Amino acid sequence: MDIQSLHRILTFGVERGISDIHFEVGQPPHLRLQGELLPAKYPPLTEQDARDIAKIILGDDLEKFSADHRERDSTYNIDGVSRFRATVFFQRGYIGIVMRVIPLNIRTFEQLNLPAQQLADIAVLRRGLILVTGATGNGKSTTMSAIIQRINQTRRAHIVTVEDPIEFLFPKEKSLIIQREVGSDTASYRQAIVSAMRQDPDVIMLGEIRDAETADICLKGAETGHLVISAIHTPDTIRTVQRFIGLFPTGDHESARLRLAESLKAIVSLRLLPHIDGKSRVPAVEILRSTRSIQECIRNPEKLSELPQHIHQGRELYGMQTFDDHVLILYRQKQISLEVAKLAATNPDEFQRMLTLGQ
Repeated sequence: MDIQSLHRILTFGVERGISDIHFEVGQPPHLRLQGELLPAKYPPLTEQDARDIAKIILGDDLEKFSADHRERDSTYNIDGVSRFRATVFFQRGYIGIVMRVIPLNIRTFEQLNLPAQQLADIAVLRRGLILVTGATGNGKSTTMSAIIQRINQTRRAHIVTVEDPIEFLFPKEKSLIIQREVGSDTASYRQAIVSAMRQDPDVIMLGEIRDAETADICLKGAETGHLVISAIHTPDTIRTVQRFIGLFPTGDHESARLRLAESLKAIVSLRLLPHIDGKSRVPAVEILRSTRSIQECIRNPEKLSELPQHIHQGRELYGMQTFDDHVLILYRQKQISLEVAKLAATNPDEFQRMLTLGQ
């Protein structure tokens, strides 16, 4: 496959609103559209096709990739069309590629159908830790980019991002933004974050918390007066706290709870649901803001299950909301169907009660 053919496939997908495209030997390219993976009208890819695509993406790194068989994450750009985050890997002895669409323009909270006022309030925070969570493909990177762009548009701040790879490119607005890519600009997340804290930052954005080391560094950044924003692969607020604490060795769990309780300012958890029009998806968002009650739940594992109750009760005063609170709003706004709402509810019985009582 030559570069013109690859660009035609990618451009076709972007024009139709896909989120990802898969290239696998023996299969036609598959496009993910509104959560569904659909085959393109294209002949099955040969082994040489896959190698050609990998060569276009990786360039001179292809030979090293072929020798060590270690996965590669990279970015690819088609001028005027889109950027892509590409993952190149081996499977069953053949090269496989998955490419995620990264829009050229960073969308606002409103354009993303996110709770605009609540996220705008989070974006004005000056210190502490913000965690954006959700399953793969549910909009974590897009949401973090929207938060960073909001800061970029409203504050004269110094923002340092550390990503693997760099996804969204931020335009020059009010803030000074440094974007560093692991592997090309820096050797590791740890090295980049330690270095970032010596670069007079106001905001540090870390692409993903992967282990105890990066979790510890994020806490240190928040503890020293910076605003730290990062992502973690968890479905809701309770499991985010559990996962974050669980990254540390067992003997450090107690201190990790205390540090997280003090540093955490907000958790934004995302789930994409089918829109009622059948043509798009809409995010359901759980939002936690730090309060004394929330801090106590994080410090005491026996009280962690009380988090949803405190989030629900903090709707009016703090702008918090559970998934079920937002699912009910989306249903009443006629953005999702009743069937989707009931399936998406975390607590179906409580959701039915809220629906019946009109809460």
